Amino acid sequence: MTRLPFFQAASLGKSGLFGCGRFAHNACMPEKQAPSPPPTDDTSKKRNHRLKTLRTEFQSSKAFSLNYLLYVPERLQGSRDEKSPTILFLHGLGESGEDPSAVLRHGLPPYVAQHSDFPFIVIAPQCPWNTWWPELTDGLDQLLLHCAATFPIDHQRLYLTGLSMGGYGSWYLGALWPERFAAVAPICGGGIVFHGFPKRVERLKHTPVWAFHGALDDRVPLSESERLVDALRECGGNVKFTVYPHAEHDSWTETYSNPELYAWFLSHRGGGAML
Repeated sequence: MTRLPFFQAASLGKSGLFGCGRFAHNACMPEKQAPSPPPTDDTSKKRNHRLKTLRTEFQSSKAFSLNYLLYVPERLQGSRDEKSPTILFLHGLGESGEDPSAVLRHGLPPYVAQHSDFPFIVIAPQCPWNTWWPELTDGLDQLLLHCAATFPIDHQRLYLTGLSMGGYGSWYLGALWPERFAAVAPICGGGIVFHGFPKRVERLKHTPVWAFHGALDDRVPLSESERLVDALRECGGNVKFTVYPHAEHDSWTETYSNPELYAWFLSHRGGGAML
């Protein structure tokens, strides 16, 4: 395979593609690139038929690193003038680890893989084992700054979403950086008491939020979302809440398959203060 700069590699193909990277603090140049291993089963091959994956390893003086997937729409190929709406996607616990292709299993990435006209840049980091999103705020901050400096991201249209553990992460990061995101969509998530929730959700008072949850969820109870939505409503926040009456833990498939979510994202501008 021809060795290409990461942005060029992430712009090729009829439907854009996911580039697979490893980001380290203060990294500037890719150290090496090589094709990632091929899918191991027919289902994976079908799911990834629109995707080409590269592994990019960044090295720096700090030991910290963060795997991530990056999707760039084809229309942005070779262009630095057009600015694109962008989604930061946080996966659930089952996709944690050291193999970034695991992030393709659930949620937004597999949906994007099947839709050649998806209009957003997607940044999908991978949480290492034995940690979770609130412990990765420094790395996520640096990753966002790196992507904003490298790719044509519209700073006023940066959106945040995640499922399960990533739903918790969406509430947490949204409240941590309310001036950064134009809108937040947590799915089957919640807030941890020792992080200051539910009161901490008041920091999202001026950020549009659309929360989703399955009424029959036996892994993350519906009450986890309800108490944050109630607290946000009590403080005058701009919040929508969708409960799927027959859904269990998987409330993300229906959510990410709904075009109304993306129209709702695009109806909001703002944030970008930390990019």
